[in-house]
Amino acid sequence: MPGSRSDSIRGGGPVAGGPEDKRLQRGARSRQLVLRQAVDTASLDGLDGLSFGKLATDTGLSKAGVQTLFKTKEALQLAALDLAREMFIDAVIRPARAQPHGVQRLRSLIEHWIGYAETPLFAGGCYRVANMADFDSHPGPVRDALVRDQRDWMATIARELRYAVDAGEIVDLDTDFAAFQIDAVLCSANTALRLGDTDVVHKVRRVVEGFLNAPA
Repeated sequence: MPGSRSDSIRGGGPVAGGPEDKRLQRGARSRQLVLRQAVDTASLDGLDGLSFGKLATDTGLSKAGVQTLFKTKEALQLAALDLAREMFIDAVIRPARAQPHGVQRLRSLIEHWIGYAETPLFAGGCYRVANMADFDSHPGPVRDALVRDQRDWMATIARELRYAVDAGEIVDLDTDFAAFQIDAVLCSANTALRLGDTDVVHKVRRVVEGFLNAPA
């Protein structure tokens, strides 16, 4: 964090509020603007559809300026995935934490996911679903980031199912397999929603309730 004005002068660093500080602030704002546009573009055209030129046109910045912010296309892709992950956490994971572990939190997670995909948060729907098929056979940092997000999401579902089993709220089941099934339904629902099938939301709830309403 920046020190005091005198500390900055003695250390030879930028003075808080000075030209260098303002330049850094502009750079941070430009980076955030580009990344938000990149996430929407990637949800529609895929991460491979990102380019410095297109993002410059879409944001009103210069191509050179956008490239200066990210250096490489892969760095841009990874930064976009990081932002998308944080936005997903803010929209789906954090709100559900208001509910107790188990059935109530899992229902909350699913309802917030439905809102995330139905509204949608990103122009093309779920960023993970939109890009997984393009990178599943292409090893590298981008694929690793997508796999991490996939595994973390399924682990979140499985954890709440395990809480529900341990609390006697539902029958004992293979929580990892059940999480896989629920995620598969959500991925399918995301595609259906993009095609205009709003009835799929009811189907999602039916599938989830099939796990949660079984007597303990």
